[in-house]
Amino acid sequence: MVKIEFEQFHLESLGHASYLVGSSESGEALILDPRRDVDVYVEAAARRGLRIRYVVDTHQHNDYLSGIAELARRTGATLLGSAEAELGYAHRALADGAELELGDVGVKVLLTPGHTPEHLSLLLYDGEQSSDEPAMLLSGGALLVGDVARPDLLGGQAQTQQAAKTFCHTIQTKLLPLPDHVLVYPTHVAGSLCGGSIGSRLSTTVGYEKRVNALLASVDSSEEFVESCLDLDGLPAVPPYWLRMRGQNQQGPAPLGIVDPPVALQVDEFAEQAAREDIVVLDARSPEAFASAHIPGAQKVGLGASFATWAGTVIDPDVGILLVLEEPDDLMDVTWQLLRIGYDRPIGWLAGGMFGYRTTGRSLDRLPTMTVAEAADRLDELEVLDVRQPGEWSAFHAPDARFITGAELPDRLDEVPRDRQVLVACGSGYRSSVAASLLARTGHDNVINLIGGMAAWKNAGLPLD
Repeated sequence: MVKIEFEQFHLESLGHASYLVGSSESGEALILDPRRDVDVYVEAAARRGLRIRYVVDTHQHNDYLSGIAELARRTGATLLGSAEAELGYAHRALADGAELELGDVGVKVLLTPGHTPEHLSLLLYDGEQSSDEPAMLLSGGALLVGDVARPDLLGGQAQTQQAAKTFCHTIQTKLLPLPDHVLVYPTHVAGSLCGGSIGSRLSTTVGYEKRVNALLASVDSSEEFVESCLDLDGLPAVPPYWLRMRGQNQQGPAPLGIVDPPVALQVDEFAEQAAREDIVVLDARSPEAFASAHIPGAQKVGLGASFATWAGTVIDPDVGILLVLEEPDDLMDVTWQLLRIGYDRPIGWLAGGMFGYRTTGRSLDRLPTMTVAEAADRLDELEVLDVRQPGEWSAFHAPDARFITGAELPDRLDEVPRDRQVLVACGSGYRSSVAASLLARTGHDNVINLIGGMAAWKNAGLPLD
């Protein structure tokens, strides 16, 4: 039985997992791939009687800002990084095969490039059980549950092809030789857009992946593996904010310190701020609440598992943010979800919510909606805009629909027609409400959100391609 002090921290909203590894013998701990709100790690270490000695990122992430600099400031820990990484902060560079001192826990560094060129993984040994047999692999994106992380984030097809070849070599020489019993804990888990078919479990084993992971099965033929990696049609579209994250993580995100709650603004002050051109009103209520009444010009992104991804897609990074919430208790959840992907703390939030705003008599907008039953009688006059992911579109879609993924929509707004009504559709109605809100906010006055999305469309027996 593994005796390593160990804790996994799962963040559903980003499909992210981070880790504490510690030794009760030495009282020291290592934190791997921390998110930006680092209290969870400090508190977990204290609860276990450990001090955080090391902090390391497996790679310079595209999907969130790291808490590595924040932890260094809070704890005085030594920052570690891949010897292949170009980092703008002081750190100890780790070469392939390097070993770390962590009491009776052996830590061996494996350079595992492919997902990114500098990627590393950590192989853990439990000194109480066996100093020769590895017990766990903290794999980052090198090996996921049922998948490997995508190799296409840093360039065009030629660079992706080279990354895929490198990834194949990594799997053949670093991962497949590991014993079947080794437990695997990845950073990218279900919900992450860093893979196309990540399984729902939060961990796996090397042996299980050898048997069921189709990408691992294809590495005997390097050409077949590379071809699989280059088949990008099934991968999720990359949200715009990802283009900013890697560079910031390379330099080391600025520490946040204590994050105070955004201020509560009364209606008059809120409305005055909202009228500024460098401010966006972000409405985090449900699609139904937003559709019935919202502040003119507001951008809807409902609070939920996908909030951060879609806020990062439709909100410009240089604007100030005002919040409209369903409940005041949502304030810090929304605030941290924005901070984790590089936005500043919101300027404030609407005290009293939409109830208080409505009772002042100010004008309100509505987002038109339509059921599939209503759409069935008007298919000839509607332009269906499908904002789902490529794999969903390939499976089935409405005949003659226009396909623009939600991630690409901010840069392709001019492709959406203005001379006929546009019915915006996704899987169930969440993403389409975000997209329809974006279109309305940018001057498209002809958009309608499809209630129930393509799931309702299919269940109603409407035509499909």
